[in-house]
Amino acid sequence: MFLAKKLIGGILDVVSNIDPAQFVPSDPPPPRQPLNFVEANENEEEKQFRKVFKQLAGDDMEVSPKELMDILNKILSKHTRLKTDGFSIESCRSMVAVMDSDSTGKLGFHEFKYLWNNIKRWQGTYMSHDADRSGVICSNELPRAFNAAGFPLNDDLFKLIIRRYSDEHGDMDFDNFIGCLVRLDAMCRAFKTLDKDNSGSICLDVKEWLQLTMYS
Repeated sequence: MFLAKKLIGGILDVVSNIDPAQFVPSDPPPPRQPLNFVEANENEEEKQFRKVFKQLAGDDMEVSPKELMDILNKILSKHTRLKTDGFSIESCRSMVAVMDSDSTGKLGFHEFKYLWNNIKRWQGTYMSHDADRSGVICSNELPRAFNAAGFPLNDDLFKLIIRRYSDEHGDMDFDNFIGCLVRLDAMCRAFKTLDKDNSGSICLDVKEWLQLTMYS
C-alpha cells in the first residue's frame, strides 16, 4: 500500500502544476441518434463517408479493434514517408476504448468518423513537425508537435510520455504519436466533463477512478 501511495503521489506531483485550461481537446462525438433521422440530415460529404464506413465496418455497422487495426495498417502501407511498426491490436483496443462513448466495445459511425478526422488532423501535425523528414518526430521536435496538437506539456509530463511512447532515442513514430494523442485527447475531454465548475480539479471515488482508467 505504501508503494502504491508513493507511486500515485509521484504521478500527481508531475501533473499538479498543469493548467487544464491550456489543453484544447477535440469536441466529443455527437450522441447516437436514430439512423433514419441521421441519414435524412446528412450532407453529401457525410453520405459519401457513410458509404465508405459501410464497406469497412461490415454487416454490423461497427468497427472492432481488429477491424480498426486492419484499416489503419492498410492505409499506412500507402504512406511510405511515415515511419511505423504498424498499429498493434493492443493500441487499437485502447483507441476503441477511449472513443467508445456507449460502451459497446466497438466504434459506431460517428465515433469512427470522429477518430478518423482526428487521425487525419494529427497526421498533418506529425508530418509538418518532422523537420528532418526522417519519418519520425525526434525528441527535440516533439514538444512543438504536442503544442500544435493542442496539448502544451510541462517538462515532467513530457518525460513520462517519452518513456511510455518513444524509443530508446526519444524518437516517436507515427502509430505511437497517434496512440498517445488519442489517449491524451480522451483523458482531457473526460477531465473537462467531470470538472463541472472549471476549478481545475476533480474528486473521484475508487469506483469512478477504476472505471475511468481501466477501460481506456
